[in-house]
Amino acid sequence: MPLDSAHDGIPAPVIAEAAMTADAVEGPHGPVPVRRYSPPADVAAIAPPLIWLHGGAFVSGGLDQLESHAVGLALAARGIPVTTVDYRLTGRTSFLRPSPRARVVRHPIPVDDVAAVLADARRRSLAAATPWPGAESNAEADAASAGGVLLGGASAGACLAAAAALDALATRDTPDSLAGPDASSAPTPRALAAPIRGLLLAYGVFHAAMPPRSAELRSRVTGYRRYTHIPPTYALMMLNYAGSRAALADPRAFPGGHPLAGLPPTLMLDADHDVLRASGERFAAELAEHAVPLERHVLPGSRHAFLHRPDDPDFARGIQLIAGWAARL
Repeated sequence: MPLDSAHDGIPAPVIAEAAMTADAVEGPHGPVPVRRYSPPADVAAIAPPLIWLHGGAFVSGGLDQLESHAVGLALAARGIPVTTVDYRLTGRTSFLRPSPRARVVRHPIPVDDVAAVLADARRRSLAAATPWPGAESNAEADAASAGGVLLGGASAGACLAAAAALDALATRDTPDSLAGPDASSAPTPRALAAPIRGLLLAYGVFHAAMPPRSAELRSRVTGYRRYTHIPPTYALMMLNYAGSRAALADPRAFPGGHPLAGLPPTLMLDADHDVLRASGERFAAELAEHAVPLERHVLPGSRHAFLHRPDDPDFARGIQLIAGWAARL
């Protein structure tokens, strides 16, 4: 994928207009805190709601992280409702020095949290789009196609987003996968769910082992990441999240290298000076191999985690690309 053209003249995104509300979604491991960002009253919605997952190597981050909060504000100000997710994090050193008294978070707990929020959003979208009760079958189909949600994330959050989307295909709208905590009061049939309309993956890591890095890619990485973003530390990060070597092969942990057919149209944003782009490049090739509609951009001159830096011109460029793609779905 060639680099995008230079981004001179890209206006800084508005990030202070959206309304925010705190909420929580019931999940299999307890409540999952979320934050909902609504477009300003004078801004029309241009796309389905986005479920957005921050990065942080599975060990850090949260709702106040700029990669979560600033992205939510910026996209909502452009007309995209956003729900950010405070999924459970694994311990930074618990794999190396486990404590028998510590409650250790490992796979699949974080992706279970994401799946719960995703299912809740799909139920909400369908309920809003469907005239229940008593809808005719054709109307039900029309409502399901008219509603929908977007799912996305950055870095480790991109891995979780892709894994949750793949998991939604595997569970394929079964009653158990879509029923809420109080299924008896659900306003819509549990066998229906609004579709995942699109998948957004920013500088993600998708494979249990780092794919081979070209000499050209290695030459573009400078600074401390030349020494930290290398195969051994990558492998340790993934094993720390997975919790066991057996879990490394689970597509709900790392979707890279597994069948991807049926995933929704996908937008990938990768960083130029980022050795982790090796996983993004491999995953893009795998999406293409499985005929998943794909739009991919490598932002010239950008570095990993540019959506964590609102003052960086690459943040504005990324927000513009996301908003444009979402509006076209």
